[in-house]
Amino acid sequence: MQDTPTITIRPWRLDDFDAVKAILDDTFAGTWLPQLTPEALAVYRESGEPVGYIDEMGPAFFVAEIDDAVVGMVHWGDDFVHALHVPAVHRRKGIARALMAFAEDGMRADGVEIVRLETDTFNTQSQGFYLALGYREADRYPDLEWHSGFTTILYVKPLVR
Repeated sequence: MQDTPTITIRPWRLDDFDAVKAILDDTFAGTWLPQLTPEALAVYRESGEPVGYIDEMGPAFFVAEIDDAVVGMVHWGDDFVHALHVPAVHRRKGIARALMAFAEDGMRADGVEIVRLETDTFNTQSQGFYLALGYREADRYPDLEWHSGFTTILYVKPLVR
């Protein structure tokens, strides 16, 4: 039996920038890149992301660490989870679950009653993950961020106090 690693979650620090960028690059390459049209990929590459996102929102991130290495991140605001990323090499270790539980606890403490988040229809792995955590589909609509004809799924979950 494999030992369960000790996962520590803490606020993002500026010296986490490169680790978080590497995580975002990894999840982009494994999840989004195979789905994007060449045009959408060109727009993404020209946008300066994920550097701009980290520059702007990094102070709102929380990171997960195992043995002092950053192995995941979560970002939420108000009642909406904007990002949850764990690189492929660290998946299936409970990191995403720990980050989501942490985010939900933070939102619950802020008085949020219903959490919202989005994923796309092609991302069946994330759909299964969120459904297993008790999220339910509330809506579907065109994904306007990527301009690749994706359909976004809105998931919601009531937070029990």
